Amino acid sequence: MSGRTTPAAPLVPDLNVLVIGGGIGGLSAAIALRRKGHRVTVIERDPTWSVYGVGIIQQSNVVRAMDQLGVLDAFLDAACGFDAVEIYIPDGSRVARIPTPTLVEGKPANVGIGRRALQKVLGDSVRALGAEIRPGVTAETLDQDETGVSVRFSDGGEARYDVVIGADGVYSQTRRTVLPEAESPEFTGQSVWRYNFPRPEGLDALHVYNGPTGVGLVPMSAETMYMYATTPEPDNPRYPVEGLAATMRAKLGQTAPAIRALAEAITEDAEVVYRPLEGMMVHGPWHAGRVVLLGDAVHATTPHLGQGAGMAIEDAIVLAEELSAHADPEAAFEAYRARRYDRCRYIVEASLAICHGQIGKGPPVDNHKATAEMFAVVSQPI
Repeated sequence: MSGRTTPAAPLVPDLNVLVIGGGIGGLSAAIALRRKGHRVTVIERDPTWSVYGVGIIQQSNVVRAMDQLGVLDAFLDAACGFDAVEIYIPDGSRVARIPTPTLVEGKPANVGIGRRALQKVLGDSVRALGAEIRPGVTAETLDQDETGVSVRFSDGGEARYDVVIGADGVYSQTRRTVLPEAESPEFTGQSVWRYNFPRPEGLDALHVYNGPTGVGLVPMSAETMYMYATTPEPDNPRYPVEGLAATMRAKLGQTAPAIRALAEAITEDAEVVYRPLEGMMVHGPWHAGRVVLLGDAVHATTPHLGQGAGMAIEDAIVLAEELSAHADPEAAFEAYRARRYDRCRYIVEASLAICHGQIGKGPPVDNHKATAEMFAVVSQPI
């Protein structure tokens, strides 16, 4: 988990790079690569390029990463900063308040931010830096040789690239294409529910509630917060949208009194975001030839430590550094994986341990200790 200094000047100043996936990791890669002088095209399967409207936690290492990407001011303007995590037990008693390390002087340690607001910050920066974003387009074929990758697109176009980056998520088609024998995502036995609320006065930290149903309250702006709740779902059910608010309320029936009271305001079916939790860690190579993967495509984590997006953003920064420090892309990919593997594996395994402890598939995990350990790990340089 050791860091290294950023190369003073790129050895390869003008790669032509295709990024598959216009999510957090893909957009971060586009920003980092453009700042290194590379040409970048981003394609995104969704023609509307939409994200669901709840929030996301971005912790101290992400604040530092946003500074490295050069978008920190816009990021903080769109977010709500906080400097502590509070831990509660199922009866509602607070058992710890953990100060979190500030990694950028004068800035908040952590933020909550709406996913749409985060996408806008990153997307605006990608465009301002001169990269191309093409919604509604997929890569139909990737034909590579020693000098590059020829890509045929779903809109009938074709182009050739020096490097292709698969940032297309846990169900990555790029991974299935270039690393067909790699690990696949596995359902954990747990799912997550999310819902937005008005932010109550005095909520100045992330509130984490331990128990079989894990709950968190995350400040997202001066006016709003969101709740996440992780519930046992051993049969991996798919719930219809109609009645989803009532189902989420029922899932919170045995939680702390404050959470049960808050749950009464969960009334809009369409505003509930439900997602089964799957995990995956690719232990072998993260690339094949000139095609490389990042983020959930190689290390999909459950949200218990709030680091899934953070790991993807850090991946993007490190990958851009290594591509600019090596004349041979495959050497760059190997150096990138060497820098990222241990840290990402720690997050995947430690998050999954909390998940398994909540649903009885493993020993219960003390969230106080797990959170403090996580902050110590991610505070280290990337």
